Amino acid sequence: MTAHSLFDLTGRVVVATGGNSGIGFAFLKGCARQGADVVIWDRDQSGHAEASELLRDAGAGKVHVETVDVSNEGAVVDAFASTVQAMGRVDCVLANAGFTTRASSFMDLSSEMYHQLLDVNLHGAFYTLREAARHMRDRALAGDSGGSIVVTGSLSIFHGLKGMEHYAGAKGALAAMVKGLAVELGEFGVRANMLAPGFIMTGMTSSGPEAQQVIDRMAAITPLGRPGYLSDIEGPAAYLASDASAFQTGDILVIDGGRRVKSL
Repeated sequence: MTAHSLFDLTGRVVVATGGNSGIGFAFLKGCARQGADVVIWDRDQSGHAEASELLRDAGAGKVHVETVDVSNEGAVVDAFASTVQAMGRVDCVLANAGFTTRASSFMDLSSEMYHQLLDVNLHGAFYTLREAARHMRDRALAGDSGGSIVVTGSLSIFHGLKGMEHYAGAKGALAAMVKGLAVELGEFGVRANMLAPGFIMTGMTSSGPEAQQVIDRMAAITPLGRPGYLSDIEGPAAYLASDASAFQTGDILVIDGGRRVKSL
């Protein structure tokens, strides 16, 4: 009898939006290390080749890529259909694509800035989650139940951020959406959770003239005494995509080194 890892993902298909880099890539890498077939969705096709090679090196069975702007509803529908055609099924989806902007204050937050962010961070996630839910429901009705839906959250759900109310609003809305999905999709064996990272070193957070000051400050207010690294996402990714999390749904899994529980 062959022993399998508790997090074994052999034969499972995992999709991540914004998968060429950052948290999306780290999520796919964690799953690839457990033998998953992985699918990159990203609107920047220039990173497809490198990300695909790195995921194969990490252990992915198959790697498929789709160039898709998740803010375009039709593009998401087409990309999901293309993914299923290429891979045969989808077992786990991470709705991760997004970006951050910051106004000097809420009063100075323009309608343009507000809508641009929500088009990707909230509406794009909605389109992605809806296609995933439809696919997993239909599979279950055909006798193949199960699946994992994951959304990338943020500590902004719990802490106020000046000038980023639009970003926090999108993440808060998705946290509420996850709860509804958990209730509605439970009968199909599908679970839905949010992964809420703290300060993670990515291209967005570790560049710029003041980056080191920010890193030092965040490390100082984190009980574990350091910033998060993309490798810190890999274990939770394998957990959420695998049967190890079979009884966890409607929840927010916080990965922040203890930042949220430390008083200032």
